[in-house]
Amino acid sequence: MTSFAPDSIVLNRKLPLWYQVSQSLRASILGRSPRDPLRLPTEEQLARHYGVSVLTMRQALKELEDEGLITRHRRRGTFIEPDAHRGAPVRLLGSVDAIVAQQSGMTTELLEHGTAPVPTELAEYFPGLTQTTAYHRLRSDEKTGEPTNHARNYVRPELAARIDLEDLRRWPMTKVLRDIAGADISRITDTVQARLADPETARLLQVPLLSPILHYTGITYDTDGSPLDVAVINYRGDRFSFTVTLEAT
Repeated sequence: MTSFAPDSIVLNRKLPLWYQVSQSLRASILGRSPRDPLRLPTEEQLARHYGVSVLTMRQALKELEDEGLITRHRRRGTFIEPDAHRGAPVRLLGSVDAIVAQQSGMTTELLEHGTAPVPTELAEYFPGLTQTTAYHRLRSDEKTGEPTNHARNYVRPELAARIDLEDLRRWPMTKVLRDIAGADISRITDTVQARLADPETARLLQVPLLSPILHYTGITYDTDGSPLDVAVINYRGDRFSFTVTLEAT
């Protein structure tokens, strides 16, 4: 039986290796094609692929097993769970691959895109610019079709020129910017707030007006410290939680 082939990553030695591997593998699983095989390579093969120890690989796989994305069978191997629930906590631990993983595993509808004025509240991130390229997308659970979040991205025009709309229907913006548009991303700064759903958000997410939501703002920076993209995302409060992990060193 052919095994599923995960993406490769460059590991950051300042972060827990098991966490980075689990998030990269999670993104590969949730972004896979329906035609991809469900069986994962062995622990040893995955460890060699990511350049980590088997012990680290086991810890990463346990994270995915606890989330319900994979099942592990003695002597048979490890398999992707085809009916796994795609909703998951919003987890922030400083890894770009963690952000990619968080955004993966959902169907995406591109509601609108095009040139738009820089929103007043975001003007500080686009000094000298009056226009950006804006993308508005609605993400839904693959299994149920239920809306989970809607996102607006404001991207520098010269970078947006390298973005294919079909890629945005398949991949998260972070992955498109880094792996397809060739952006040299150095960091992403995230802010999450509790808010009440306004009329547009309530309609798109199919929740009652003034329902609790998680309002996320993420600023993506290049290696020169210049903002490349600002993402503003509203998550359904009944489908997401917010988790921060702090490592004691």
